[in-house]
Amino acid sequence: MKRIAIGADHAGYAAKQALAEHLCQRGYQVHDLGTFSDESVDYPDFAVTVARCVASGEDELGILLCGSGIGVSIVANKVTGIRAANCCSPEMARLARQHNDANVLCMGARLHPTDQLIAISDAFLEATFEGGRHRRRVEKIHSLTGR
Repeated sequence: MKRIAIGADHAGYAAKQALAEHLCQRGYQVHDLGTFSDESVDYPDFAVTVARCVASGEDELGILLCGSGIGVSIVANKVTGIRAANCCSPEMARLARQHNDANVLCMGARLHPTDQLIAISDAFLEATFEGGRHRRRVEKIHSLTGR
């Protein structure tokens, strides 16, 4: 099964814990990169760590949570080779993988109940990149940063 890097700030801590447990039950290897409590922390620290693990190939995909999903997505997309998508529905998550070859899912823990975060994550992890015309578009994205 896929190895998934997961991280969150304090706002996403409880959701991260529930999501990690769900993923383990589904057979995924979960690489939990913190945070490990609900004490206030800085989301960039966790977002960059998850993004670097995915970009290096240590983990196949990543999942990040913060209050809105916006902050962690901005940070993750600063790492070369990362295509982080902030998704608020299973359909968005599925399309992010199928059309954009997204490799990091970002979500807002304060915006969705845990069961919805799980449904969004499941859709992301179950989808695969369709290639074809989408590959050309992803390559154009890469050409902007040199990968």
